[in-house]
Amino acid sequence: MNACRLNSFWLCLMLLVSPSLYAEQFKDFTGHEVHYSAFNSSFLSPDVAKAYNIRRSGSRGMLNIAVLAKNGMQRTPVGATVKGSVKNLIGQMQPLTFTEIREGEAVYYIANFRFTNDEILQFSIDVQAESGGAPMPFSFKQHFYVD
Repeated sequence: MNACRLNSFWLCLMLLVSPSLYAEQFKDFTGHEVHYSAFNSSFLSPDVAKAYNIRRSGSRGMLNIAVLAKNGMQRTPVGATVKGSVKNLIGQMQPLTFTEIREGEAVYYIANFRFTNDEILQFSIDVQAESGGAPMPFSFKQHFYVD
């Protein structure tokens, strides 16, 4: 992908995701940080969704994960194996299939998922950095509304 598409993708994320996502969301592990955001895929423009093969819909979400290696104050993007699932409050589970995107030095992983209106979802994510270190499992909950 070219730099213009990457800039469009991140611009859409910054401008269109809910205000609650503006706060940085990450998990701190020994040697790495795992940054994540989940949002309604309809917030992406049709062009950006097409460029990244993202299924865009008012009832589909997108999860974005980036892994950074820590070296003192410096953070460097690294590749990883990312697996996960999402389930609703009644226990219905969806596996997440992540796609790796590399743009210059940036490396991130995206996955689509379904949801219904006014639904709280529990994400369970397992990350293993290519640069080594211990596995990095984490989970989080987020509330979604159909757009």
